[in-house]
Amino acid sequence: MSSIYDRTDIYDLLEDQTHWSAYKKHWKTLLQGKNVHSFLDVSIGSGSVTLPLCELGVQLAGSDLSEEMIRKCKEKASAAGYEIELKSCDFRKLSCWEGKQFDCVASTGNSLPHVNNDDVLTALEQMNSLVKKGGYLYLDTRNWEKILNEKRRFYLYNPVFAKKCRVNLVQVWDYSSEDTITFNLLYTFEKENQIVQREIFEEKYYPIKKEMILSKLKMMGYTNISVYCFPSYFKMPEFELVDWYCIMAKKND
Repeated sequence: MSSIYDRTDIYDLLEDQTHWSAYKKHWKTLLQGKNVHSFLDVSIGSGSVTLPLCELGVQLAGSDLSEEMIRKCKEKASAAGYEIELKSCDFRKLSCWEGKQFDCVASTGNSLPHVNNDDVLTALEQMNSLVKKGGYLYLDTRNWEKILNEKRRFYLYNPVFAKKCRVNLVQVWDYSSEDTITFNLLYTFEKENQIVQREIFEEKYYPIKKEMILSKLKMMGYTNISVYCFPSYFKMPEFELVDWYCIMAKKND
């Protein structure tokens, strides 16, 4: 089964100006009062989540395992007039950055659960190695505790219109006894009330627990560890109710 990350033409179909504005507001809220001028996203994808940082005057850099995603991110950045440094690499091995230090190092887009829990801890260590003293480590993720508790299977998204087609997305989640979840992404393209194209993708996830992440951050010497709703300008409800959250932690000087 093919991966959605190999098809940037479809991956970005659900992104629009509303999403861009929401991400920009998220970062403006989250970074208020923090001394963040340089920012590395180690799972930048096509740039949808962190490119809005450029409008806030932050110097953005990014890496991703998918060369196709890096190509699309570079294309979008160039079209917007942004100059950002991009590299293709795995967030479990960030030697491509040669020890360069950033005010904030992040993994966005619920990317860490693409690898098993041990590898998540490795990725956090790699990210930490690139955070300046007094800098920040950031990540966002789905609330896997909530997902495992509810075990919903079907997720329907509002349609969008692109290429003169109505594009529908349905996700069907398969829960494995091996503590993994497979997301089946089903796209249909309709024109004149007829389905003219179908695309199916499959992504495997390894649920991660919030306490595992918090414990690792503390072990690495982070303080002022805060958990926010994602986007951060939403009021944080009881954790059991939130679908997606983010963590921002400050590294000791």
